[in-house]
Amino acid sequence: MPSSSPPRPAMSTAAAMRRHPHPAPTPSAPAYLAAMLALLALAAIAFSRVAFPGFPHPPDTRRCRPDAEGSWSAGVFLGDSPFSLKPIEYWGINSDAGAAWPVANPAVTCADVAKAGFPVSFVANPFLFIQGDAIYMFFETKNPVTSQGDIAAAVSKDAGATWQQLGVVLDEEWHLSYPYMFSYENKIYMMPESGKNGNLRLYRAVNFPLKWKLEKVLLEKPLVDSVIVNFQGSYWLIGSDFSSYGAKKTGKVCIWYSSFPLGPWSPHKQNSIHNTYNRSSARNGGRPFIYNGNLYRVGKDRGFGSGHSIKVFKVEVLTANEYKEFEVPFVLEKPLKGQNAWNGARSHHLDVQQLPIGKLWIGVMDGDRVPSGDSVHRLILGYMFYGVTSILVLLLGGLIGSIKCILPLRWYLPHTEKRSDSFNVHQQFFLYHKLSSLISNVNKLGSLIGSRIYYRSWKGQLYIGGITLILVVLTCFGTHYIFGGNGAEEPYPVKGRYSQFTLLTMTYDARLWNLKMFVEHYSKCASVREIVVVWNKGRPPVQGELKSMVPVRVRVENKNTLNNRFNIDREIKTRAVMELDDDIMMTCDDLERGFKVWREHPDRIVGYYPRLAEGRPLEYRNERHARKKGGYNIILTGAAFMDHRLAFKRYWSKEAQTGRQIVDSFFNCEDVLLNFLFANASSTSTVEYVKPAWAIDMSKFSGVAISRNTQAHYHVRSKCLAIFSEIYGNLTTKRFFNSRGDGWDVL
Repeated sequence: MPSSSPPRPAMSTAAAMRRHPHPAPTPSAPAYLAAMLALLALAAIAFSRVAFPGFPHPPDTRRCRPDAEGSWSAGVFLGDSPFSLKPIEYWGINSDAGAAWPVANPAVTCADVAKAGFPVSFVANPFLFIQGDAIYMFFETKNPVTSQGDIAAAVSKDAGATWQQLGVVLDEEWHLSYPYMFSYENKIYMMPESGKNGNLRLYRAVNFPLKWKLEKVLLEKPLVDSVIVNFQGSYWLIGSDFSSYGAKKTGKVCIWYSSFPLGPWSPHKQNSIHNTYNRSSARNGGRPFIYNGNLYRVGKDRGFGSGHSIKVFKVEVLTANEYKEFEVPFVLEKPLKGQNAWNGARSHHLDVQQLPIGKLWIGVMDGDRVPSGDSVHRLILGYMFYGVTSILVLLLGGLIGSIKCILPLRWYLPHTEKRSDSFNVHQQFFLYHKLSSLISNVNKLGSLIGSRIYYRSWKGQLYIGGITLILVVLTCFGTHYIFGGNGAEEPYPVKGRYSQFTLLTMTYDARLWNLKMFVEHYSKCASVREIVVVWNKGRPPVQGELKSMVPVRVRVENKNTLNNRFNIDREIKTRAVMELDDDIMMTCDDLERGFKVWREHPDRIVGYYPRLAEGRPLEYRNERHARKKGGYNIILTGAAFMDHRLAFKRYWSKEAQTGRQIVDSFFNCEDVLLNFLFANASSTSTVEYVKPAWAIDMSKFSGVAISRNTQAHYHVRSKCLAIFSEIYGNLTTKRFFNSRGDGWDVL
């Protein structure tokens, strides 16, 4: 409208209200939204308890919760040389009876440091320092409060099997990492990365390992991942200077040399030096080592984020004027379990040294179970699900008439009284016109949908039911991505240590389809070392027919008998055996919780299916009856942990011979017999129950289960109880639910 035209008289708000009266009252949109979102939240929590077993558990100290940089921890490797290192669990080391064997990685986690009273979010860049029979590990920790790196330490006096945390030993006002250690003239030095402070500093121990003093500034350069190595009569300082633009991507290292490790330092004639073989691996990834007179440099393969793997390079030429290296094979067993393995996603640091006793080599490596940026990725996905959910809530509200896309006129009509600026008046009316058009179009869309879909008809209710189901699913996934963690089902430590177990199942050719699902699923669980398949009848599976993340050994039996389940097997490499029927599917977290309880009670049978035998004569009763009575005295060994040397020896003892014959005659009751043998050998409790989050009995979908006729199955077991009680005594010991205190045996 031209500015010379007279302004249109402003309509008063009251007049506008009379001209455009309010629509009839409708249900409150905010109240509707609040009720719908609350319902969805409850549904998400309820669903997440089943679909994502780790979600409902409160935060605990067993896990390193990943932040933007990951959930790094450190593991120990042993070998006859730097090129034959194996994880510590492969050496079958036993630390103590309560923790079982073998001791397994990770050796040091953020939870261990936190228990020492120092809050941290990860453990990375470990370096070793050997002093007599003590092995010290120095590593970077990230303080979640200050978001900067500090240097912490731990000590081991059993060749790296167990570690005592010493806490943070060096804390500056700037970020510290990569605590390279060495000794010179009976003094111990640490050269941590302090690039954020703009220089490279050297610290000397004044009270090793807890107190350090700044010795000197070696270089006024912000070097990262720097090391000092004594080779061919000179000291060589190797590091990366990322202060220049694009330096991180060029694959450069810088070298200085000196006659003394404290300097002064002279730059190499070729600085900056390119790693001509693999530029992404130029940055140091640990301590250089000398083996058979040759110098090897450890580099980190940059990959994505802060690195995925390590590389080893043999230094061919190292002089003041020339440097050459080439990559050599360095293969460590690659973790196949992904995020269920402590180093399943990436590792970028290795320090390897020779032990003074036994001539073994020990290495420490850091690892992460989640890829770089995983927490941000999950957050974005979670909010995307929530955003789509909010849009669908509005759509659903429009369909059932709880939300009207009509705004009261007082929200958008301009108040023009006492205004003299005609330009502002016209601008107000222009915005009003646009807003009115937008709302009108939205109303037309709502009316169009409402005219086609009447929510009280069966068709409309079907649409609404479908949208509600989608809302619940989207809310569950959003809740899972934001609050449910990274999806990893991690092991539970006992006394700060981890271990592994062997999964053993018994089957035959008619159940091969069950076995394939069984092996593929359970081989991903963090603490499963090996799967042993006891093959009772028919053609056994051929090599490669079973998809597994761990070794699978098929033990073919000569006779089809249930006693084969407990055959003595000297090839089993762990103390713990999980006997699990091939038709039972449960989460890895359920297995890990049961394994933790067994490690705390290794002399007992720990399982997931409790039964109660009571009365005279004894009568076999189901889990529902046991819960009603508040106690149990039998744990089914179709899903139970046990010490295989203890359990199998008892089962094949001379005293159990008659019981084994009864098992063969009924083709049943092998688990009942083992419970009697344990109860007969102890005056204390011999069974422990762990409640699974969920478990599916796949035998219900097949016709090959021996217990498909429940009534007949229970009748046979009651007969077994009567016979076994005469031979081995009564099952007088009774356990009570919710008596252990960990909350995993609740009613």
